[in-house]
Amino acid sequence: MGKKSAEIATLIRVQGWSVDEERRMLGQMLGREQALLDDRDRMDKELLAEQAVAAAQPVLAGHAYAAYALNHRERRANLETVLAALRVEIEQQRDKLAVAFRELKVLEEVQENWRIKERAEEARLEQVALDEIAQNLYLRQQ
Repeated sequence: MGKKSAEIATLIRVQGWSVDEERRMLGQMLGREQALLDDRDRMDKELLAEQAVAAAQPVLAGHAYAAYALNHRERRANLETVLAALRVEIEQQRDKLAVAFRELKVLEEVQENWRIKERAEEARLEQVALDEIAQNLYLRQQ
């Protein structure tokens, strides 16, 4: 392996770490998004349960349910705002991951091109050596 190949291998390793870090961050963001979606589902189920209680006992739950419904609406709106902002961050993180991955692929292609050139040079030098041996054998026979 030539000097260039060793250098590019180091760059590829560093870029691979960068890709892994971007993936890890994206995974964390997706986990947060799922947690928010789970919270939203839980809040909706709680609302349905409160509605059932309020419908069963309209006299006792009338004022309490109205306050609960108002609070639920505010919490839900806040959750949707946070979720929308998180989705924007997720898209930005996906873009960062795509850029890091493209950079990694470019480095890998450069490495492969250098390997091909190194092999071609080695084959050329070997052929020169074989040609010289053949020429020497021919001259000895003459």
